[in-house]
Amino acid sequence: MALSAEEIATRSAQAMWARDDASKWLGAALDAVGPGTATMSMTVEKHHTNGHDICHGGFIFTLADSAFAFACNSYNQLVVAQHNVITFLAPGQLGDRLTAEAREVARAGRSGIYDVTVRNQAGKLIAEFRGASRTVEGRHFDENAG
Repeated sequence: MALSAEEIATRSAQAMWARDDASKWLGAALDAVGPGTATMSMTVEKHHTNGHDICHGGFIFTLADSAFAFACNSYNQLVVAQHNVITFLAPGQLGDRLTAEAREVARAGRSGIYDVTVRNQAGKLIAEFRGASRTVEGRHFDENAG
């Protein structure tokens, strides 16, 4: 019996999460995944803050990039980033719970475009991220294995 698109997304995410030491080190949680979508979150802790005493932009970028990665890898194909850009709109504060919601904009051939919105717990917009993906050889799991 063929797996549903939701099952494929879940199993792909499980395979990726098992090896994703960077997102775990960041303190990120994978909250949801579906075909072309993913939601991740993290709490801004003291070690995430910079010299302005706000969340370092690199950590916000990493959270958004991780959500992007889970969204574009949700089809049981290995996918990497071609390029990404982020626009910071407000600072993340110490103690904020940041949530990155990724959604697929388009997929054509081996290329994809994904948008990620990062908000704090009050719904304030922190950053907008756009990622371009590229499918490479390989699968996360064998869909024919029992």
